[in-house]
Amino acid sequence: MKISFENADKINGLLTMVIEPEDYKEQVEKKLKEYRKKANVPGFRPGMVPMGLIKRQFGTSIKVDVVNKLLGEELYKYIRENNIQMLGEPMPNEKQVPQDIEKDDTFEFIFDIAVAPEFNISLTDKDTIDYYEIKADDELVDSQIEMFASRNGHYEKVEEYDEEARDMLKGDIRQLDEQGNTLEGGITVSDAVLMPQYIKVEEQKALFDGAHLGDIITFNPKKAYPESDTEVAALLKMKKEEVADLNADFSYQITEISRFVKASVGQDLYDSVFGPGTVTSEQEFRDKIAEGLKAQLSGESDFRFLEDLRKYAEEKVGELTFPEDILKRVMKAGNTDKDEKYVDDNFEASIRELKWHLIKEQLVAAANIKVDENDMKATAKEMARAQFAQYGMNNMPDEYLENYADDLIKNKEYTNSIIDRTIDRQLMLAYKNIVKLNAKEVTFEQFRTLDKK
Repeated sequence: MKISFENADKINGLLTMVIEPEDYKEQVEKKLKEYRKKANVPGFRPGMVPMGLIKRQFGTSIKVDVVNKLLGEELYKYIRENNIQMLGEPMPNEKQVPQDIEKDDTFEFIFDIAVAPEFNISLTDKDTIDYYEIKADDELVDSQIEMFASRNGHYEKVEEYDEEARDMLKGDIRQLDEQGNTLEGGITVSDAVLMPQYIKVEEQKALFDGAHLGDIITFNPKKAYPESDTEVAALLKMKKEEVADLNADFSYQITEISRFVKASVGQDLYDSVFGPGTVTSEQEFRDKIAEGLKAQLSGESDFRFLEDLRKYAEEKVGELTFPEDILKRVMKAGNTDKDEKYVDDNFEASIRELKWHLIKEQLVAAANIKVDENDMKATAKEMARAQFAQYGMNNMPDEYLENYADDLIKNKEYTNSIIDRTIDRQLMLAYKNIVKLNAKEVTFEQFRTLDKK
């Protein structure tokens, strides 16, 4: 077998492979003998089918399989052993001529190889990167208490509707005739739920201002929601197509007004958030919240540091030249269901990600970062903790987090994501100790607006 590789401009490679009969003939003969032993051909006992017949029936397909397997194995072996930093997959060169596997004995394959640009990046304590320490100030603690109070609130019955309080109405709907009377046999709905603050047209919304329990309001659902038959259909408990031409007025008799009331800041709320008896005063409550926020905000700070590390490293490396023509072909080959516009629209972003991937590989190697099962478990637990925190469950027992993390790791859909996030986490932790940190204390609001300045 003859393999040659040309890499004149460093990023566009041309790999030529010539496969000759002696490279594959022995393997083809071996496969043919195996087929002969197993072949079930009428008129012949197993293992006694003439080899000529086996070759006529299976020879070409076996030859194709053997040559293709040999091609793939030797191609990637050559690339690996010669340390060619290939990007994507090999692409057939325009000079490639069709190979007749059945008739030919010697085959020549020519591939275009996208080669990674050469560069070196190393970071030391001579490199300074900002690190934002977010403080859990009173404003942030107050907003967290507000959130807990809302999550632990309840509805209570009131006598008068107040739009500012975002009251919810329940009532009976009846279709009216042109004279404003209840239409016999018309549409009626009992216990229809309505929140007037979501009515799109002010004129219709105003009809409910100051309404009291028992009042009858006349309104027009189609005028109230002129652009949404879906909302009209939901209110009247009908199908969307059934209300398309419905323009009648309706009466709405209010049978119930419910107002959402946030939980008061007291022992019941303390117990609900942190467990019975854990917190017994408002100051302890605020301190406990601040403690939990500190852990969450530390994660925000670390994520931001990773972004700034990426930006710093990319600027330090500078512009890189990539074999764009080959990479566009690779991208198109990997997205056969997409058109050329998809490649054009997404190519620049893919090159940015590819550049960071190459930089990250060098940074990971320089810091001797290796990922094991314990690291993946730690990442999965952080993912689990973050998911529970979204629902206000900030104090999940460790055994629950362990079980949830185990399930995430076992789920193949999450495996690559967990590995990538683990590498990012290890990269962040390593370079926080390698580069010089320019620590800056900021409020959460200031942190949120960093990129808007």
